[in-house]
Amino acid sequence: MADAAVRRCAIYTRKSTEEGLEQDYNSLHAQREACEAFVRSQAGEGWKLIRTAYDDGGFSGGTMERPALQQLLTHIREGLIDVVVVYKVDRLTRALADFARMVELFDNQSVSFVAVTQQFNTTSSMGRLTLNVLLSFAQFEREVIGERIRDKVAASKRKGIWMGGTLPMGYDVRERKLVINQDEARTVREIFERYLELGSVRELKNDLDQRGMVSAVKLSRKGNRRGGKPFSRGALYCLLSNRIYRGEIRHKQQSHPGQHEPIMSRELWERVQAKLCGHAVRDGEGRKTAAMRSPLAGKLFDANGEPLYVQGAVKGSTTLSLLRFQAAGKRRVTGTGTAVAAIRSRDRASSLSWRPDDAR
Repeated sequence: MADAAVRRCAIYTRKSTEEGLEQDYNSLHAQREACEAFVRSQAGEGWKLIRTAYDDGGFSGGTMERPALQQLLTHIREGLIDVVVVYKVDRLTRALADFARMVELFDNQSVSFVAVTQQFNTTSSMGRLTLNVLLSFAQFEREVIGERIRDKVAASKRKGIWMGGTLPMGYDVRERKLVINQDEARTVREIFERYLELGSVRELKNDLDQRGMVSAVKLSRKGNRRGGKPFSRGALYCLLSNRIYRGEIRHKQQSHPGQHEPIMSRELWERVQAKLCGHAVRDGEGRKTAAMRSPLAGKLFDANGEPLYVQGAVKGSTTLSLLRFQAAGKRRVTGTGTAVAAIRSRDRASSLSWRPDDAR
């Protein structure tokens, strides 16, 4: 155990984005310098800086899932730290609930918390009160920033601007704009045309697997590789119903004309959607079920013109035929009862339950 007169100090620094971290002197360095100077000024009180650096670059203050922070908390629980020093309170966290949990840990381990530019210390009740007030404003600021970002994303997508996310096969990103990748685009068009020939996503997947066709390899901004794997049936459904190939940008339940070039002709797109809608009802294993054909298949669309798909289910040995109409990419809604039709506006899906005996 350390001598009672010595107070072991740990400096924690954080920066929300990775921008500028590659520089020789960045925000983390500036925070550390200020904290080190403060620790040196308290040498007469027995403060001594420990060697371990707790630096989180590119991590939001709204989450506790930060490597350096978790290491810091672990060392506190192990009794290796007496004082936590930060440049400002919001470097530690911007969430009031998270801060309250950390203060509780600090109290249990007799650890003090100091913000050098604000002169706060949690060893006093007044210091804790002031910190709680300050953290309330920090959390408010974070929520306001989040609202601004969401509004900006919505406004940009209404203008047809690509705002990031999973890059679809057939496109590359240049200067934050979608640009057609000709090799991938040919593969996408081939998948659409092959689906029209085969008429079944299950048979389409088998055909692609036999021919060794895999998803496009994409690299994230951090250099992480994804793709290059055989298509799953779910991935094929998403690809075949992705309106981005039609030249549109989707935001929540609405589609807007995009600023990128479409890969698919309107005629080919509509033929594929009609085929998806009019597809014969299949059971959970993909086998045709003649008794479960819907007269509404290919005739129902949601408020945005999205086709509603038909799926069937057999429950045990009963003769109940349950039809579920589901918009592409939406959560399934199951109907029950006799001749019941329901539309849930949130999911843009309608469900119909029908029992042959009741239809007589």
